[in-house]
Amino acid sequence: MFEKIEMMQMARAMGQHVADRQVAVTRNIANADTPGYRATDLQPFADSYERAGTAGPLRTTDPRHIANPDWSPAGARLIQTADPVSPNGNSVSLEEQMVRAADVKRQHDLSLGIYRSALDLMQASLGRR
Repeated sequence: MFEKIEMMQMARAMGQHVADRQVAVTRNIANADTPGYRATDLQPFADSYERAGTAGPLRTTDPRHIANPDWSPAGARLIQTADPVSPNGNSVSLEEQMVRAADVKRQHDLSLGIYRSALDLMQASLGRR
């Protein structure tokens, strides 16, 4: 029932995007001393959410195929960052990764706020508040 509401879909998609971005930031920090490692990040949420909405549904050519959800985490693309490269070929800046981690926290709080607002709105419309 709730998965058909656009606001709930967006909050869920944003939460998934934030989780994936946290993985990318954590991977960058873990490889800060790995020679030749290039830092990655996810494209902005708005870009991946718009692209997922306009791409259209996947074709199912066999009845055993599973239909794709309205928004899939596959919509977000990993991109290499334009951070400067150190002499050993590593492009991870721990300061930059800490800023990204703080941004991930802010985006996570925003997605929870959207989800809570949607729940409050639904409760109010049902007369339970």
